[in-house]
Amino acid sequence: MHTRNTRNHHSRSAKKKASTAELLLAWYNANRRELAWRAKPGEPVDPYRVWLSEIMLQQTTVAAVTPYYRAFLKRWPDVKHLARASLDEVCGAWAGLGYYSRARNLWRAAQIIATQKGGAFPTTAKSLRELPGVGAYTAAAIAAIAFGERVAAMDANAERVIARLFAIAEALPKARHQLTELATALVPESRPGDFAQALMDLGSAVCLSRRPRCADCPLSAGCRARQLGIAETLPRKAAKRPRPLKRGTAFVAVDRMGAVYLVRRPENGLLGGMLQPPLGEWGAAFPARAAALEEAPFTGNWLKKPGLVRHGFTHFELEMEVYVANFSRRPNGEGMWLSAPDLAGAALPTVMRKTLSHALDADVPLFKVS
Repeated sequence: MHTRNTRNHHSRSAKKKASTAELLLAWYNANRRELAWRAKPGEPVDPYRVWLSEIMLQQTTVAAVTPYYRAFLKRWPDVKHLARASLDEVCGAWAGLGYYSRARNLWRAAQIIATQKGGAFPTTAKSLRELPGVGAYTAAAIAAIAFGERVAAMDANAERVIARLFAIAEALPKARHQLTELATALVPESRPGDFAQALMDLGSAVCLSRRPRCADCPLSAGCRARQLGIAETLPRKAAKRPRPLKRGTAFVAVDRMGAVYLVRRPENGLLGGMLQPPLGEWGAAFPARAAALEEAPFTGNWLKKPGLVRHGFTHFELEMEVYVANFSRRPNGEGMWLSAPDLAGAALPTVMRKTLSHALDADVPLFKVS
């Protein structure tokens, strides 16, 4: 008796899973987004394009990523071309996209794929996770979309859909494992990549964080959160800690031709390997002028610019005062002098571009994506 009931339960579950996947894929066939990196129906999927886009999309919007993706693909059309680039070139092309460890990991992974794997990507989520910068979600997305592996790719959109579909009240990130298990059970044997992208698209266009469009959702009839009237409250998230405010000083030295003195940050840590003007220590308060100038890279006539540079990092906010000095002869230093045209393509993170723009009274050119 127990065995027969279990079989009936599994049979009913299988039918429910299949119908959920079929409903979602039918909706996706009619409503799929046209994205620069997404293969059209019937086209072969290029693992390089999937990998490149997924790395760029980590904690970054589609709108922000699209011009960078197109520029990267034009400059480095496959992983072997990317592997031949220097790290400075890759970081320079990445500048402005943020989370710069992704650029370093992208370059390192390209080296591994090109030199150790003959240019071929690993084909499973497990093996993809061995690449630098590839976590659980990214590995699952690449494996499902590029190689058809039956795995659940759980980005924020997919988590929201699954949390509401099953009315999971536990808060993120603790609920993440349960959400992945529930989603995995829904992934169909055929078209797992389309299923992954369908979940993302549904979360992006219909199952919105605020005011979800339940009337337009293909899964609304079976959505437990909708039945309970709690869809907009899910998924629940643990309270975020307030971000502390740090303050510091930047020193922008300019030669008589307008070139700027820059130094390279340490390879490890925040903004690792990127370029910046010399900085003082970051603390809770701005240093007094005398204390600030003790951290200046050269002796000179340093003038403080009016106003501040403000920038938000993941875990803290930053405010910087900027001192500028002009030099008729370049002082000796271990850094480099870059002219204004060279700054546009330099490996400068956004916060340092803001700093230079503030120091030089520059506008759009320092932020241009080529």
